[in-house]
Amino acid sequence: MTDTISKTKRIAIQGGYGAFHEIAAIKYFGDENIEIVPRNTFKDLFKALKDGLVDFGITAIENSLAGSILPNYNLLLESNMKVIGEIYLRIKQNLVALPGQTMADISEVFSHPMAILQCQNFFDNYPEVKLVDSLDTALSAKKIADEKLTGIAAIASDLAAKKYKLDIVAEEIETNKKNYTRFLILQDRNGGSFHDSDINKVSISFAVSHQYGSLSKILSIFSFHEINLTKIQSMPIIGKDWEYQFYVDLEVNDYEQYKHALKAIKPFTSDVHILGEYYSGIKLLD
Repeated sequence: MTDTISKTKRIAIQGGYGAFHEIAAIKYFGDENIEIVPRNTFKDLFKALKDGLVDFGITAIENSLAGSILPNYNLLLESNMKVIGEIYLRIKQNLVALPGQTMADISEVFSHPMAILQCQNFFDNYPEVKLVDSLDTALSAKKIADEKLTGIAAIASDLAAKKYKLDIVAEEIETNKKNYTRFLILQDRNGGSFHDSDINKVSISFAVSHQYGSLSKILSIFSFHEINLTKIQSMPIIGKDWEYQFYVDLEVNDYEQYKHALKAIKPFTSDVHILGEYYSGIKLLD
């Protein structure tokens, strides 16, 4: 989407083939000239990017129902990777099983605990079905296919069902249909970047200096420069009692005003990190 280079792009995702991360990667980059590189954990994903094993990484950062994925903010800051884009994806959960299986056959369902939580109302109608936490939605589907497990289902995407040749026993079983996840597109800081004219969103992180009203002053500076905050997330700084790291997303309509605002907030912060300057993501909510 943002990269027109013809060579194959290696993209690290969290989860197995067919995970929602893979769907987001395909929607962002297109399905030609990309190679998906699955990683079991988000930490492994960031390591693959840092070690140069992949060209890009894609990581979930927040969900409209569950909120922010807090550990990923720390991984983003510690890894020193940069955000080059984003995409919002509607999450459609399906119950998948071996071909020929019906709901009457299912006694256990495996999936990531977040997926199970998102589908709880559906399973309230089937109290006899045991819900079992697993590492990943797509990997749960793969296990059923690999081991030919009857009586077992997984909560996963339609892409996972297709890849592992499973039937969709029940489709779109998520409780809230306005369930979407925001994914960040990551790249090593030595990679390319947008021209200033292409930037309309910025993610930054800063720690507030230990002065009365510091955060209020920072927010007032952004307001003065007509910069809108679309998100602000705080996390405690380990080892520093009652001190917090803030992660902020900004809408930037005037790049020079944004640079002036960054300079103006520095006296009130102990550190400022630009996590990424990029173009705001499309929203695939249907």
